[in-house]
Amino acid sequence: MQLAPVDRVEEISPEDFRRNYFEPMKPLVIRSLATKWPAYTKWNWGFLKAAVGDLQVGLYNNVKSDARTPVNTADDYMKFGDYIDMIRKGPSEWRIFLFNLFEHAPSLMNDFSWPELYCKSFVKKFPMLFTGGQGSVTHMHFDMDLSHIFHTHFIGKKRILLFPHEEQHKLYRKPWEVLSLVNFEKYYYHEKNKPDYESFPALKLAKGFELILDHGETLFMPAGYWHHMEYIDSGFAMSLRALQPGLPYKIRGAWNLFAMRPVDTIMKKTAPDWWYNYKKAKSFADAQREILMTVDR
Repeated sequence: MQLAPVDRVEEISPEDFRRNYFEPMKPLVIRSLATKWPAYTKWNWGFLKAAVGDLQVGLYNNVKSDARTPVNTADDYMKFGDYIDMIRKGPSEWRIFLFNLFEHAPSLMNDFSWPELYCKSFVKKFPMLFTGGQGSVTHMHFDMDLSHIFHTHFIGKKRILLFPHEEQHKLYRKPWEVLSLVNFEKYYYHEKNKPDYESFPALKLAKGFELILDHGETLFMPAGYWHHMEYIDSGFAMSLRALQPGLPYKIRGAWNLFAMRPVDTIMKKTAPDWWYNYKKAKSFADAQREILMTVDR
């Protein structure tokens, strides 16, 4: 993999942001965007536990999906307050995915502001919370609605690996899914097979970014970007989503949500092994074409 650091700024004007990052679809870390929010100092484990600690939430582990894994199905359930107590004690591979905290505690919407100087068309019904214990992993994927994301991290640090959408076949994308065949967990350990270039040779050609996000920092992640995240410390983050302008992008996002995912779900139920082997073979064929195209250049 060919990885570059993500640009970081303390502040940035809307004009510079649009010209240098939004329009060219380039990620950026804005250090001070969230420091003006009440959430920057208010939101901590005790505050969240008091607000929604009695809620039952779905938990996800570090195991990568296989031929029979349904999309976005929780691996276990627990009260949010008990979950917080668990991950505060030490390493824990459990995380919470797409938790709409504000549906249950709407007053918390007053603790942040939408960065509309930088981007329009925010989906204001769905600001989402993501929570993880130390060592938990969000495996490499892209968001199927193809929204732009402003991802603000709270408490501790998180390691993030990013790739533009067009790198998908070098990442061995599984057809009819938004996931990679490759396990990038602990990719930064330079041991044998981390990453596994022998099994996935097209990975060597993939061009992306890596960063560590700290408390209060906001990552702008352009629409369709592949991302892999690992919690260095137990922490949580909030994602604010903005739809891409233009009908073609909205159609692609709708296709992913309402056509691609249902087809994949049906095939996993009716012919899981055949479907998985078909997708795996096509993923490797697509990756091989990327290798041959590079050689021809």
